Amino acid sequence: MPPAPHTVDPSRFIAEKLPLAAVPSVPGIRLHMATPASGLRRMLEAAGQLGSPYWAYPWAGGAVLARFILDRPQTVAGRRVLDLGSGSGLVAIAAAKAGAASVIAADPDRNAMAALRLNAAANDVEIEASARDVTAGSPPDVDMVLAGDVFYEAKLAARVTAFLDRCLAAGIPALVGDPGRAPLPRRRMRLLAEYAVADFGAAARGGETPAFVFVFEPDASTGKTAGASG
Repeated sequence: MPPAPHTVDPSRFIAEKLPLAAVPSVPGIRLHMATPASGLRRMLEAAGQLGSPYWAYPWAGGAVLARFILDRPQTVAGRRVLDLGSGSGLVAIAAAKAGAASVIAADPDRNAMAALRLNAAANDVEIEASARDVTAGSPPDVDMVLAGDVFYEAKLAARVTAFLDRCLAAGIPALVGDPGRAPLPRRRMRLLAEYAVADFGAAARGGETPAFVFVFEPDASTGKTAGASG
């Protein structure tokens, strides 16, 4: 009989191997972030996962959106907020700190959920973690959607765009944080702010990259959002 596969508890691994550190460009927030000594690949291999552990690092789209919210807390204050593709929870934590009435952080990756819960506790905020793929259905009962770094791949961008259209049709506005990646539907974006923030890779070199906060707008070519009638 072959030996049982070795498993790693993601919460314990993250707490022990990914040290808490201040997020570059986002004052007042600390996250468990991977370092070269973290041995993150061991946890991923134990879980049978491939690809980049995006939740283990700050990315420019999330950093710029978090910074914008902290600089302008009235953006989310008193509102029920959904952080779409939350990853480490950076944007969700910023929203909670800025006075959001409630925050749902949605991400289907179980390791991201483990990191998010640890990061929320480390920053003394309450966040509802959801491992459901919210883009597959109707918008949840929220007042605003925050979407940082969700337009990095064409198929994902199309799925997110369709979901945000359903949100607009339900009267739910959406803010997007992105450094200008190719799949971003630029014609649907109205610029609100620009910051120079750390991005994965650039942060490791001590550098920053321009990143932007947008309002997601209706499709001007149709004059209405997807899902709207009349």
